[in-house]
Amino acid sequence: MRHLPLFFDLVGRQVAVVGDGAKADLRANLARSAGAEVRRLNAGSVTAADFQGAVAVFVATDDEAADAAVHRVAKTAGVPVNVADRPALCDFIMPAIVDREGVVVAISTGGASPTLATVLRGRIEAALPERLGALIRLVTTFRAQINALITAPSGRRIFLRRLVEGPAARLALAGDEAGARRVALGELDAARRQLSPAGIAHIVGAGPGDPDLLTLKAAQLLQEADAILHDDLVPPAVLARARRDAEIVSVGKRKGRPSWAQADIDAELVRRVRAGQTVVRLKAGDPFVFGRGGEEVDALRTAGLPWTVVPGITAALGCAASACIPLTHRRHASAVTFVSGHGAKDGKQPAWASLVGDGHTLAIYMGASEASTVRDRLMAAGAGPSTPVAIVENGTRPGQRVSTGRLSDLARLAASHSQGMAAGPSLIIVGDVAAYAALSEDLPLAKVS
Repeated sequence: MRHLPLFFDLVGRQVAVVGDGAKADLRANLARSAGAEVRRLNAGSVTAADFQGAVAVFVATDDEAADAAVHRVAKTAGVPVNVADRPALCDFIMPAIVDREGVVVAISTGGASPTLATVLRGRIEAALPERLGALIRLVTTFRAQINALITAPSGRRIFLRRLVEGPAARLALAGDEAGARRVALGELDAARRQLSPAGIAHIVGAGPGDPDLLTLKAAQLLQEADAILHDDLVPPAVLARARRDAEIVSVGKRKGRPSWAQADIDAELVRRVRAGQTVVRLKAGDPFVFGRGGEEVDALRTAGLPWTVVPGITAALGCAASACIPLTHRRHASAVTFVSGHGAKDGKQPAWASLVGDGHTLAIYMGASEASTVRDRLMAAGAGPSTPVAIVENGTRPGQRVSTGRLSDLARLAASHSQGMAAGPSLIIVGDVAAYAALSEDLPLAKVS
């Protein structure tokens, strides 16, 4: 290394900044954010006495001759100096900085390519959770108790590693710092009694199918999970983002096929979390939109076990965007309703009459196999037979298919989307905006990004 990275405590110490442009302002603000007392100086009149008592000097005049002159004065005063954009005149350099409430990452290329340092900073910022400061507070809260209870250094390291990576950490990062403290106290009690601590369940939305549409948090949790319990509709491309040694368990439910009962899924979640596993319950779309995630949260809450929920892009949003259908549109639709078509024949019925009317879009989940019943109920409620409809199968995925037509033709259109074991998940969109899918049929497949 040409430059050794160091972190200095500047609280209450003096830093001199020479210059009055944007670069000088940036350096002054950075020094103040670290608690320094900033002294702003004019390059034309600076003397060695101006640097008396300063621990560092930043120079940013945007004038080569002035920069060099101030550098000479600072060196005479014996103070370390940094000159913006002039590496040859720098005793120390300024890295690109990622600051997460006390967790600070510095990236440097030694002045060779500030642009590369900025690009790397962006990637690191995207990878680091926003609430890292909550982990600092969590560790600080319990450090004394951990040191007193676990005297062996190796055991202490194992416990602290779990604290910053395990269930308590995930609750803290999700914003539930009180819950994180409760879990940490439970783990301390388990350590005192030499018991195995409980794990945690994450109820995670996998999105509509394109793995690039996973949220950052979902992607992070797939890399941390000991076990992943996934829906049948979660495609292999999403599961491929999981940690290589994670246990992958299909607990899917598909109409007309052998499948897990919801009670069995609930019990399996509870069993694994009690055994200390980090479990991701991976659901297509969003877990709280026709995903029964609420029932699984109820089971975990009743068992007194920790859990978090990570939303996903639900099918209505992903499929509509991929088919170029705006669910709302200033001229055509000011409301949108998500409806389950699965119970259209004999299940609990939505209030169809309230869903029919101008300016209203319907996104109907699990409706392809009940298309004729959906059509009949909508038309009986007053929907016109010429109302535009679109059916999006395998939305956002490579095998996406879109059929468009009128409400009166819905059953015929749906027939090709619901036949055979290979039929993919389909979403029905009803309303004037559905006509936009037909307008885009001559264009390349839309890419949601």
